[in-house]
Amino acid sequence: MAAAAARERPTPLHAGLPDEIFIWEILLRLPLKALLRCRAVCRGWRRATSSRDFLLAHHGRQPSLPLLYDRTNNDDGGVFLDIMPLDHRAGVAAAAQLQPIARFASSHSFVRVEASCDGLIIVGTVAANSVSSGDRHLSVCNPATRQYAPLPLLTGFTLAGMYRHPPTGEYRLLLYPDDLYEPPPGSGYDCYLYALGSREPPRHIGWPEAAEVIHTLDPVLFRDNMHWPIEEDEPESESESGMIMVFDTTAEVFGHMRAPAVPGVAELFEMDEMMGLASFNDEVTTVDIWTTKDYDGEVWAFRYQVGLPVAELTTRFGFDKYSNLVVSSWGDDVLLLVQSGEWLLQIGINGKLVATFHRKLLGITSFRLKQNLVTHTFFPMLEGYVVNTWPFMSPDDSVVNT
Repeated sequence: MAAAAARERPTPLHAGLPDEIFIWEILLRLPLKALLRCRAVCRGWRRATSSRDFLLAHHGRQPSLPLLYDRTNNDDGGVFLDIMPLDHRAGVAAAAQLQPIARFASSHSFVRVEASCDGLIIVGTVAANSVSSGDRHLSVCNPATRQYAPLPLLTGFTLAGMYRHPPTGEYRLLLYPDDLYEPPPGSGYDCYLYALGSREPPRHIGWPEAAEVIHTLDPVLFRDNMHWPIEEDEPESESESGMIMVFDTTAEVFGHMRAPAVPGVAELFEMDEMMGLASFNDEVTTVDIWTTKDYDGEVWAFRYQVGLPVAELTTRFGFDKYSNLVVSSWGDDVLLLVQSGEWLLQIGINGKLVATFHRKLLGITSFRLKQNLVTHTFFPMLEGYVVNTWPFMSPDDSVVNT
């Protein structure tokens, strides 16, 4: 009987370690590439690391990294778009901080990242000489699983944001007409919603006053709400409040919240489980940082002012006030990413230059990427769905087995 019981007992995945510890304390902590290599060891390891519960828990442990992309021309006159998270965590070698994780090939001459949420990325393409909204195309992909699908039903619309709808678990897109000031006949200036995987066209929800705000900047998704700063005139007093447009992704309605009154355009970002607001002076020599002290009570606190090393940046990298600058964070540390000519610059909270990268066609975004190996069920429902093949490939054009 003892021998029969031994035969029925499952073979441990690792000699000397209980499966509970090996799976949930060791495999769960592996970076994505290392986890994919472990899947090739044996069927048991692959089975243990392929369950949805495991993949969701693994996604939850992945770092949320600033998302960048690099454009290079291909031989056919099109473009390769390399998707590149910036891994600036302590202990990561400089050469490994900015490495492509996937490549998107397009016959169009203009390609950019439009949104990112839970490891999913929306890519937009348009011909450089195009003036027609019908020539803009959107697609959805997951760099970790190499799943890709075009979104032809969204032709004629521009993406305002992507989110997971909490009641249904669907991933939805908030849209507005491509030409906001001359919308297609019958479409108006209003907002629309589209659920990824749906075969129905975007659903009209109205809110024309919101459409005039959400087209200006990329949103920040925080506590199941999307946020856009509303551009204000010069505040009359320090006590005056600014405003932020808020989209509740559960009820799918717009509202407002108070914010610090800052002149000009402000930028929102997430920082250490708080929402942050950055304000630049006219010459972009200083950055004021505010964070939510009480999000629900709409109370903000001034954190610090970052002075940029303008003389050094101008002399060495050709920096000027028109250079692209994004505020990012890691934990409670603020990191300024500056794109100046062919240079990507990292500037710390103390205003000192931390690191430099020389890339010709590098683009920085305000989005973040948290890689996700979950296989989303909506992909096969989309016409044109592919996996591990053109136009969405690994950086060296080879197929990666996930």
